[in-house]
Amino acid sequence: KNLSSNTSKMKLAIAAVILGSAAAFSPSTFGVRQSTAIFNEGHIGSGGMADTRIVETLQHEDPRKSISAAPSFEEYLKSRGGAPAAAAPAAPAPAAPAAPAAVPSAAAPGSDGFQYGIYDGQKWDHDAKKAVYDQWDPTAPRSTLNFNPFETFGGNSPDASGIYPGENRYKDPI
Repeated sequence: KNLSSNTSKMKLAIAAVILGSAAAFSPSTFGVRQSTAIFNEGHIGSGGMADTRIVETLQHEDPRKSISAAPSFEEYLKSRGGAPAAAAPAAPAPAAPAAPAAVPSAAAPGSDGFQYGIYDGQKWDHDAKKAVYDQWDPTAPRSTLNFNPFETFGGNSPDASGIYPGENRYKDPI
């Protein structure tokens, strides 16, 4: 009797392992998100997501939920291009532009012939990057004095000399 009890327990264990391993290869419904569509008559794309390109106006009692008519693309471009609307009032004369910040000159090359950038040892902020970008010539070879400070390599920004972290002579910006 003891042998048949062990045999039936073994068969039960084997059946549980087989069913468990089969479930590992079948699609799971755990974590499946239900639709979050606000309107049941919305347009659902091939990926199951609502198509947001088809926008119709909607007047809701709560004005925060209302959707107004969007301008055409042509009207949008006109508004971006500064084309005057119907009869715009005359604008006051613009103030004189602020004098640009003085751009430092590059330091002389060291004894090894290497020349650091013009902002080496200085604050390397957005204004400094804009000044270096304004002097950048993309047709000339890249150097410590000619580089795009907004360019990234492997998610890293260059220092004030255009050198990336991990490269020789990289300095942490100030």
